[in-house]
Amino acid sequence: MILVVGATGFLGLEVCRRLRLRGEPVRALYRESSAPDRIDELKGIGAELVPGDLKDRASLDRACRGVDVVIETASSTLSRQPADTIDAVDRQGSLELVAAAKQAGVAHFIYISFPEIADSFPLQDAKRAVEQALRQSGITYTILQPTFFMEIWLSPAVGFDHAGARATLYGTGEAKISWIAVADVAEAALASLDNPKAFNRTFELGGPEPLSHKDIVSIFEELGSQRFTLEHVPEAELRQRRQNAQDPASGIDTLTQSFDALMLHAAVGKIVDMTDTLAALPIQLTPLRTYAERVLRG
Repeated sequence: MILVVGATGFLGLEVCRRLRLRGEPVRALYRESSAPDRIDELKGIGAELVPGDLKDRASLDRACRGVDVVIETASSTLSRQPADTIDAVDRQGSLELVAAAKQAGVAHFIYISFPEIADSFPLQDAKRAVEQALRQSGITYTILQPTFFMEIWLSPAVGFDHAGARATLYGTGEAKISWIAVADVAEAALASLDNPKAFNRTFELGGPEPLSHKDIVSIFEELGSQRFTLEHVPEAELRQRRQNAQDPASGIDTLTQSFDALMLHAAVGKIVDMTDTLAALPIQLTPLRTYAERVLRG
């Protein structure tokens, strides 16, 4: 049995779909306050649904009983509900999940994180604490660290509005990033199952080619035959924002602090060499042009 935690999220749901297509038995941890259509989809694909919450240790103990593998994709950053905080969910909740998995005798724990960033901020600090706990737990682990998701970072939520042909460029817009598709991260999780090459290892994940924001705008302009209006946020402004957010007197919440840090990281760029990773996890990577064609078709 494979337990997916964060099963109603954009990545967790994709993991569940792909597991069920392979005929794997899936137990999906969900909150009763989750979107009804996502709960219905989990039911429709034949997942075993178990109610629970990372903030409720007893529910984690129940969910882990009889489980061979845990895949954790959960985060408070996108599907935040009352009482969800980075500390309560991404740190403490995930640490409790590791402890529950160990107590239940889970054989393999696959954890979705993100690559190391040269900055301390709440989300990164939480992820690193969980990674350390996993490495010390005695459970066989695989830690996957995808870089920037195309579906999130190339969306209107962070200033990339392909439908309106408008884009916010962080820094010069010329820094290269190995953008990755959600489906590819899901495939990497599946490729880690029953794979000794993935055991007790950490993998950075990126897409097949490093591209800048300007490169991406050019691809969308070419495919959509529409010129983009561009807005620049200088790197100096992003660094000042980070400095201000780190002042305890600022009152800036941990989620905003974390997104500010990630935006600055996007301005600096992140290139991932996938050569060694693909030798261990042989998956097909989605080119950004393929993603752009898909979203432009609507």
